[in-house]
Amino acid sequence: MTPETTPTTSPATTGMTEDEATAEARRIIADAYRPAPETPTAHRDDTPLPRYGSTPPVAQPGRPPMSQGATDASVLMLSGAAATSMTGLTAAVLMYVSQTANPVVCAIVFGAPTAFVLALAKLAKRAQPAPDIHQHYEGPVYQDQRNVRTTTRGVWAKTNNHQ
Repeated sequence: MTPETTPTTSPATTGMTEDEATAEARRIIADAYRPAPETPTAHRDDTPLPRYGSTPPVAQPGRPPMSQGATDASVLMLSGAAATSMTGLTAAVLMYVSQTANPVVCAIVFGAPTAFVLALAKLAKRAQPAPDIHQHYEGPVYQDQRNVRTTTRGVWAKTNNHQ
C-alpha cells in the first residue's frame, strides 16, 4: 500500500457526513459542559428510633467490656506503671548525663515523692463519704427547721440559745 491509498478514518468511512460529524461533536461538547442536575447532598430522617432492637449487643473495638471494679483497677495499674516508668527514666537520664550521680541519692530523691503519693492515696482511701441516711415514718411528721444562735460568755460558762 502506498501512502496515498492508506485507509483513514473519515466521516465517509464511518457512515456520517461531515455536517453530521460536526453536529455530533457539538452535541458531545455541550453535554460535557452542561451543569450537573441538582442532587441532594444530605438527608435527614426524623422517624423515631426504637428503644431496643432484636440484634444482640456486640463488643466494640478498644478495651473489652468489664466490671467497674476491674476498670478502676486497670486504670490504677496503668497510671502507676506510667508514673514508675517516668520516674525511673528520669533518674536514669540524670545519672547518665551527670556521670557522677549517686544511685542511692537518686533513689531517695525520686522515691520520696512516690512514697508521699502512696501515703496520700492510702489516706484518701480511708476517707469515705458520710453514709446516706434514709428515714421512714408512718403518720404525721413535723420537721422543725429553726436556726439557733449560741453564745457562751463569762468565766463561768453560761450558754444562751437565741432563736
